[in-house]
Amino acid sequence: MIGGIGDRPTFAAMKKIDGDSLSFGFIVGTASLAFVVSQLDVSIVNVALPQISKSFSAGVSALQWIVDAYTIAFAVFMLSAGGMSDLLGSKRIFQLGLLIFGIASLGCGVSWSAVSLIGFRVLQGIGSAIMIPSSLSIINHNFSHQPHDRSRAVALWTAAGGVAMAAGPILGGLLMHVSNWRMIFFVNLPICLVGILCSFKLITNGRKPNKGFDLPGQFTWMLALTALIASIIEWHHLGPKNPLIYGGIVFSAIALLIFLRIEKKAKAPILPLDLFKKSNFNFLVGLGMLFNGAYYGTIFILSLYLQQVLHYSSLGAGLGFLPLTAGFIISNLISSKMMPRYGTRIPILIGVGIFVTGFIMLLIAKENTPYWQLFIPFFTIPLGMGLAVPAMTTGILSTVDKTRSGIASAVLNTTRQAAGAVGVAVFGAMTNGGASAIVHAIAVSAIISAGGLLVYGLLIYKYLTTT
Repeated sequence: MIGGIGDRPTFAAMKKIDGDSLSFGFIVGTASLAFVVSQLDVSIVNVALPQISKSFSAGVSALQWIVDAYTIAFAVFMLSAGGMSDLLGSKRIFQLGLLIFGIASLGCGVSWSAVSLIGFRVLQGIGSAIMIPSSLSIINHNFSHQPHDRSRAVALWTAAGGVAMAAGPILGGLLMHVSNWRMIFFVNLPICLVGILCSFKLITNGRKPNKGFDLPGQFTWMLALTALIASIIEWHHLGPKNPLIYGGIVFSAIALLIFLRIEKKAKAPILPLDLFKKSNFNFLVGLGMLFNGAYYGTIFILSLYLQQVLHYSSLGAGLGFLPLTAGFIISNLISSKMMPRYGTRIPILIGVGIFVTGFIMLLIAKENTPYWQLFIPFFTIPLGMGLAVPAMTTGILSTVDKTRSGIASAVLNTTRQAAGAVGVAVFGAMTNGGASAIVHAIAVSAIISAGGLLVYGLLIYKYLTTT
């Protein structure tokens, strides 16, 4: 068992796998290591941005690239990785992803310039893209015939990632207090090593027939997403009238249309469009995008706010994010208890409501706001997200056959990471101009996030069916 959740052992916890009795906790714990290390690197970098900026004399645009290089690569390659997991076996792909991520983390730690750091962040994103769909596929395969266990496993997997994301700034602050920003990457190495060693005991799931690799689809998707994010990041620096900006946005739209046409005709598409025939799948994917866009973008701004407006140290800023960790832990555990009783719809709706409330309360952030006032929105935002995301993920998996869990997971996480990159690019672009610009960016991002999720929550209330 993990964290004492559940009152009795399950069939999944007792079954034999390759001659060894693997517990529920071992399977979920091993699979969750991939999500932990990938989500940790989404947020741990944020608190280190001012120190990285000083080391490499990097401006806001370069800092956005350091954050978004990871999420863009994550989103670009995850669709292919989801198909690879289903075709080649989730265990093998899981191990490959951890290996690549570990090597990339070492490279980030020894990087000699902003450009080299961005390059290794891209490699980190590729490693994450490879291991995340396979980790969720491992869970779905092992507990496909035990819906209750699968709900618990997905909730714990999500909780592990949520806690890692929320704890990233805290851990980053502590590491920089005792060393420097390079340690935030070196800390990934032992986690990757443990994950690889433990994974050798996991079962190797069945494979689907190999129908080939969708190289044209992968290439056009990469062009579409990269051009869009690059245009948004450089918008403030070059100006909207620059042909590189509006040309990049137009190019991105055309590439996306070509990508969808390719996927419609491909024998082995990286994005099977038939998945979108189910309304629940569509609504939940859209919800994941809104969650990540709002959360990633806001955390980027808040990291700058705590250190450059309120003048916290890196350790103080890290500790300032402690309520986020608590909110994720509490809500993920509550969600795992609610789903067996109420299904996925109720936790999602309650979570969205709490998330929106948190962003409305964030409007109190000013240039001299005391921390005790910030504590409430800092706790409430992850509380709502952590309640909804496990149910959202479980709902996604319930719409597909277990043999397609890898690609379903990839679609969910690809769209979420893409939205997160857009959030950082859009919200981050508003922080140019000093303390007043950062405070204004918080207010605008809070209004956009609260308004968008409120409208979407009403749509979910009306159209999402119970699962």
